[in-house]
Amino acid sequence: MPKIRIGTSERGGTFWTEGKSIATLFKRDYGIDPEIIDASQASIENAKRLDAGLIELGFMASNWIGCAYRGDHPFNKPIDIRMVAPANSGAMFFITQADSDLKYVRDLVGKRVSIGPKGSGMVQHIHTIFGALDISFSDFEPVYLSFLEGSEAIKNGYVDAQWQCPYPNVIMDDISQQQDVRVLDYSPADLKTIFEKVEFYRLEKMPGGLFRGLDKNTDQVAVINVVGTHARTDPEIVRQFVTTMLNNLEELAVINPLFIGLDRLFEPIRLYGKAAIEFGGVHIHPGALDAYRDKGYLS
Repeated sequence: MPKIRIGTSERGGTFWTEGKSIATLFKRDYGIDPEIIDASQASIENAKRLDAGLIELGFMASNWIGCAYRGDHPFNKPIDIRMVAPANSGAMFFITQADSDLKYVRDLVGKRVSIGPKGSGMVQHIHTIFGALDISFSDFEPVYLSFLEGSEAIKNGYVDAQWQCPYPNVIMDDISQQQDVRVLDYSPADLKTIFEKVEFYRLEKMPGGLFRGLDKNTDQVAVINVVGTHARTDPEIVRQFVTTMLNNLEELAVINPLFIGLDRLFEPIRLYGKAAIEFGGVHIHPGALDAYRDKGYLS
């Protein structure tokens, strides 16, 4: 029986819950129980583990898969990585205490902010977003904590705000039930600047009522998250993984709301061909191509 190890994120994070959901259906459909591997640095760690042969599949944000392929910062060499499938489009956001004076993301200048584990993909997003807004890391005090540690830090006042991965995630659920928090907005001008300067970000509206503390709609910065693999990975493993996703799009959305709208992320393949999901110029793995042809997404 083949070994299938899926690199995800911090336990309870976006990629971790997505990996668990797909693995459950994979076991049901193919009788193989994939191993879910935690990764505190998520995208970046998963790309490096693919290169080292420590995992067969790994979740990552679409911008980092291209960086890994080219060997761009934060990677020190090109990785022979391949695209497997889109996973979700998720908004990242900052939370603060409900009674805080902070209103906009730009108000974080001069504040202590929990931004995720050092070297993680979430920290790199801060570099990218704040870089677009001309906010340097010397303009605020970055605090490198896991999401769980960050939730405690905001609760006890050690930090003024916390950077959160896409919702739903278990840790944000716990925070919203145990603390009075709210989400920071971007000014319209700052959002416009980000989208003009960074091509891989997209606008996503988080609806009011999504979780306790989010009382109104808010426009946030989102990125498409994907599943990648290495060029050497067994094509049959990749084919079965993609087939599991395509055969269970509706069920995935029921068991994990992060997958709501996943069908819309696959649809461009029908319309524009394989290039529609070859983010950063990363080619689709042959096993994934077989699955897309089998299911009628490619001819």
